[in-house]
Amino acid sequence: MKPTQVFYYADEFNVSWLPTLQALWSPIGQQVVIPTLGQPTKRYGIGAVNYHTGETVVLFRRHKRRREIAELLQALLTKHPTETIYVVWDNADTHQDDEVEAVVRGAAGQLILLYLPTYSPWLNPIEMLWRHFRREVTHCELFEGIEALLTAARNFFDRYNLYPQQILSVIGSHPT
Repeated sequence: MKPTQVFYYADEFNVSWLPTLQALWSPIGQQVVIPTLGQPTKRYGIGAVNYHTGETVVLFRRHKRRREIAELLQALLTKHPTETIYVVWDNADTHQDDEVEAVVRGAAGQLILLYLPTYSPWLNPIEMLWRHFRREVTHCELFEGIEALLTAARNFFDRYNLYPQQILSVIGSHPT
């Protein structure tokens, strides 16, 4: 890539107040109990990871509609006002709409969207970051409320943005 170009992988992920479960070790004959209270409350993470630097841009929203996807693209344009931005993501309906197209047109060639084949999450390295996020933040963890969960989620990305080499390792990229 040229110094005036940046390359992002992008996607969305669910952030549910109910804990995600994974296998846990426990003493023989004792089952681990993970409390779950109330009805599931969801938020959505909409994010992008720079494949060459490991920097992330992640927004948390109540919905993952076209408007929120356009907000992510606008955040990338704000972060890189003079570079050409390549964004690779899947073929979700929310990625192909008038609101998204308006951001692309407004960027006047500065924003280039590339689409992965349908049903191929293994081609998008950001999926590994989402998996790592769940493992570290939400697996078998019940938060007091959705705001506590969102605070933990923001802290995760803020912390990893301080050490982007770790994100590169998680997504399988090698620094340039």
